[in-house]
Amino acid sequence: MSAAQIRSRATRKRTLSIFIPTVLLLFSIPSSSLAANTLTQGGTAVNSSATLVSPNGLFTLGFRRSAVGSYLGIWYINATSGFFWIANRDYPIRDGSGSLSLDQNGTLKLTYSGAAAAVNLYSDSRRRRLIATLDDTGNFVVSDVDSGDLLWQSFDSPTNAWFPGMKLGLVGGENRKVTSWLTESIPAAGAFTLEWDPTAGKEELVMKHRGVTFWTSGKQLTPNRFANLDLRLQRVNYNVSRVVAGPNSDYLTFRASTNDYSSANQLSFTVVRLRYDGVVEDVSTRIVILQSEDCHGNETENGCRRWDGPDCRRSGDGFQILWGTFSLGQWVDENSSMSISDCKEQCWRNCECGGISLDGVNRNGTGCRYFRTGGFVQLPNQEGEDRYHVIVAGERQADTSNASRIKWIAVSVTAAVTVLIFALCILWFQRRRKLRERLLAELMATNAPSDGDEMGDNGDQSHNLKIYSAASIMIATDSFSPQNKLGEGGFGPVYKGKLSEGREVAVKRLSKRSDQGLVEFRNELVLIAKLQHRNLVKLLGCCIHGEEKMLVYEYMPNKSLDSFIFDETKRVQLDWNKRFNIIEGIAQGLLYLHKYSRVTIIHRDLKVSNILLDENLNPKISDFGMARIFKTNTLEANTAKPVGTYGYMSPEYAIKGTFSTKSDVFSFGVMLLEIVSGKKNYNLIPLDPPIDLVEYAWKLWKEGSPLELMDPTMEGSDNYKDQILRCINVGLLCIEYNTYDRPEMSEVISMLTSNVVQLPMPEQPGFIMTRPRNHEGSSSTSASKFCSSNEVTITMMVAR
Repeated sequence: MSAAQIRSRATRKRTLSIFIPTVLLLFSIPSSSLAANTLTQGGTAVNSSATLVSPNGLFTLGFRRSAVGSYLGIWYINATSGFFWIANRDYPIRDGSGSLSLDQNGTLKLTYSGAAAAVNLYSDSRRRRLIATLDDTGNFVVSDVDSGDLLWQSFDSPTNAWFPGMKLGLVGGENRKVTSWLTESIPAAGAFTLEWDPTAGKEELVMKHRGVTFWTSGKQLTPNRFANLDLRLQRVNYNVSRVVAGPNSDYLTFRASTNDYSSANQLSFTVVRLRYDGVVEDVSTRIVILQSEDCHGNETENGCRRWDGPDCRRSGDGFQILWGTFSLGQWVDENSSMSISDCKEQCWRNCECGGISLDGVNRNGTGCRYFRTGGFVQLPNQEGEDRYHVIVAGERQADTSNASRIKWIAVSVTAAVTVLIFALCILWFQRRRKLRERLLAELMATNAPSDGDEMGDNGDQSHNLKIYSAASIMIATDSFSPQNKLGEGGFGPVYKGKLSEGREVAVKRLSKRSDQGLVEFRNELVLIAKLQHRNLVKLLGCCIHGEEKMLVYEYMPNKSLDSFIFDETKRVQLDWNKRFNIIEGIAQGLLYLHKYSRVTIIHRDLKVSNILLDENLNPKISDFGMARIFKTNTLEANTAKPVGTYGYMSPEYAIKGTFSTKSDVFSFGVMLLEIVSGKKNYNLIPLDPPIDLVEYAWKLWKEGSPLELMDPTMEGSDNYKDQILRCINVGLLCIEYNTYDRPEMSEVISMLTSNVVQLPMPEQPGFIMTRPRNHEGSSSTSASKFCSSNEVTITMMVAR
């Protein structure tokens, strides 16, 4: 039997053992709660029959009984996942007398019968008016009623869970870490810790067993990926941030995009928990992020560190969970502070030890039962049989009897025949899937026929794309029904679809009439498949069927920004706060492309119709068909065929074909002015002579009345005039004629978000006075050619 089968069987049995105490704890939940989420001074206390409930109905704080006593802690209101925080993990209350109160002196204290004195969680000496509150994030806080100052919080004392917003690492000189339970039913501090090591040259997450590091994450590469740890989970998008606030504060916090603090969406609330057995899991999805089992023994890959041990432990030795019997004797250690992981470590250090019992010695699962090396007979996996952690040498299994070998040979032959029959049944489907994957791999590896040297993919063919069949796309879009059509761009039409699993998607179909083709299609695949940022649209996969080429994206229910900002009825939904959030989101996405992705990426076709909005009106940059990658130390490049959209191109790109990050900055500046004004850049302002938005903004700036550019439909904009003026200033800086006068995107973000940054005065924008004008008020020939109600991505440049 393979190690994988053994582990799977062990996992099923372990899951049952975890489920039973969880159910028992469920019936011990208090049946009533206080009227609110707050304790007041001298008010009602939390006790065995009264709890606090967070305003969103997701978290509960109160007392719960277990096999060893009663604990004060925080848990999901429906109690499906156990404690996330415990106040008295190392001293359980033996009866139901526990009480938590905030007295008149400002002391938050835990009292119970038999205690020599109350346990003070917080004590105040200034005689202030205090309250203790359980908030929507699962944080229990004490604060000053009058000043609002936070005085104490449960987030400062982590137990076995890491919440979004909780600090992990060095905070004010104190090392805050997550510590596992001793066993699955005993919350006392266990053997494993998850910590942040800020030591210069390391800066990594570490897992320790009894203070000894056995796994490291390596350097952080992106907000959701370390060298030895990938946090890009199927349903959760982590964003881990490092904060350095002086020599005594260096810590990590995280956010997760699925967080929705309501009881109706409990499974979408993400908490990272360290279990008693050294497994780090995402509570919402039950996905295992990291497990100590992967680093037992001599394993040294993926961040694991080899255990110290005697010479008898050779390379390849390690533990396996096996069913069977030992016949050469045993010895026990009844120490109740020893967990199974401690037993494994002690066994590893003793050459006479060949394995340990999974059940411990004591009734609560603590203590160790060791078995002497040799004499182990492996038996078939059966419920009720004894299981052991057995040390095996490399790939060699433990000794088995001849009868067992014969039996297993027969079972193996039967299984092989069954697998062969099954393989023949699915061979055709597998072949089709592999052909599609090969086609995709070849497509992503093929050098583009035009400007291919700018791609610089360095041979990296890795991607997480799904290949969809043409039939599944046809079903999802109802055969590309006109009712499902969302719009049309330079690539082709875009349709809304619904996959068989119920997920809504947007399908971009390459039009035969499109000027874009294989190069742009490959660009989308190579670029978006390797980019991960909250302000970039997510590519789910593609479909290649004959001449048909389709891209499948996440669905954006609010479509594109231009459908809001230029629509007379919908634009009123965008107050200034929403518009500024969109501006900042676009800037963050561009900063990632220019600076923080693995390579520098120039979008080259930024415009409001390529900014998509999710259900919360958060912006996502899309359409990377024209994008180019810069090689290391490359500042700019040239092309003989400028591409992009009239009104958004920088002058050096339109005239000379020279593009750089400053080309995108120019396009961003135009979009910023459009968002502030609600006007299209390429629609002429009816003045004498008519001028476009860029010229109009510059005219108002020179006349000292730039706020006249502001969209009059924005409600409450008078309260944000300084911020709007700052945005207009930044927009004009971005569209200056000379590239070296334009700011980098990192500078743009600082200018937008910091009121202390002194903004320079803008110079004359690019393209001013370069378009011939008809002084009778009509637009020029070139303007007439390109300025229509529908934006067109162009590949030939005409002077503006």
